[in-house]
Amino acid sequence: MPIPILPRLYARGRSAEAPPERRLRIGIPRVLNQWSTHRFWITLFTSLGVRPDDVAFSSSTSEAQQRDFGQGRGAVDCCYPVKCLTGHYAELLQGQKRKIDVLFSPMIASLPSFLRGHVVDSLSCPRVMAAPENVKAGFLREKNLFAELGIRHVAPVVSLAEPALAERQIYEALAEIFPGLTRRESEAATTGAYAALEAFDKRLRAKSREIIEDCARENRPCLLALARPYHMDPGIGHEIESELQAHGYPILWGQYLPVDADILDWLFGADVGAGRLRSPFDISDVWRSSYSANTNEILWAARYGSRMPWIACTMRFASYECGMDQPTYTPVQAITEQSGTLYFAFQDLDATKPAGSVKIRVETIAYYLAKRAEEIISRKLARLKPHPPFQTGAARVGREATPPGPAPSVLAGQLGTLP
Repeated sequence: MPIPILPRLYARGRSAEAPPERRLRIGIPRVLNQWSTHRFWITLFTSLGVRPDDVAFSSSTSEAQQRDFGQGRGAVDCCYPVKCLTGHYAELLQGQKRKIDVLFSPMIASLPSFLRGHVVDSLSCPRVMAAPENVKAGFLREKNLFAELGIRHVAPVVSLAEPALAERQIYEALAEIFPGLTRRESEAATTGAYAALEAFDKRLRAKSREIIEDCARENRPCLLALARPYHMDPGIGHEIESELQAHGYPILWGQYLPVDADILDWLFGADVGAGRLRSPFDISDVWRSSYSANTNEILWAARYGSRMPWIACTMRFASYECGMDQPTYTPVQAITEQSGTLYFAFQDLDATKPAGSVKIRVETIAYYLAKRAEEIISRKLARLKPHPPFQTGAARVGREATPPGPAPSVLAGQLGTLP
């Protein structure tokens, strides 16, 4: 039975001030980089006066969604997550109880990243960025379904890694659908959206720290998931991490690891002091082509996981024929395994969930964790400074130390079903 690890990720909060109400219903596909930036867009639209219940997201990717809505409009692309966008578009256009007025699908050219300033750039995957225009063509091939339904397709290029540029791009796009929108309103809403996204990220990083602290106190292992944000989508990542939670192992996601100064100094301080790293966020020694935001964070998280003692196992998720991920397989595996941390890869994920194969591999991971986690934790602790920033315990690690039932996840309580 799937374990609900992600309730409330798309929940909406109230804005501090009531802006002029704008009676438009906005539909946003819950796919690709929306999985890491959704909080920005929710806050942006509600700050501009759109009612919270008029910001509608499509459902998570599923076979039923593709069968009921996506057939016959496929995108010519080998990237499965991009292909999934077709089903999300069709669901928003034809599967809503209350019709939307605007299908908003931003082409996100760059992403906010905690590594910015330490890497070359923070760009999105070009396939993912261009996906809205690619998929839109399928709804214009025989007839213009947008025009027929009276729904506007708005897909601006937005460079979220550059706030000043992003604000201008957003204003130019939204001025077309919000008559009377002023530049000041747009600037205020965009500023608030960035603040909401930052607060959301901080909350998840704090939750990650709590999980690590619990593992340190109980001297028990947790697992690290290295993936792109959209692998949190149950229809793309197939909820493999949920299967491991059922064995009692907490899950951390690489995008939301804690970056508090005391932890970074403990993990990376010696290398920074010796000049081997320019900063705790430096990945130039293992990844010089640091242009892609998600790829950079995966490489950095692999190094973080290789040093954090209680991360006893790293899992790598990647979609079928992902050209952005393929060059990272070898360095990520090398970084992980040279520290003695267990490494398991789930590569070439596509529409089909190989349930039998996943079950066998999950049982294999659980077996090796129970057998080797205590040794892995001890060896990794011995390489670091003697006083970790957590209270540590000496409980046994293994089956006896693993509590029954599902373990926590950094994303627990964060993503649920939208109306």
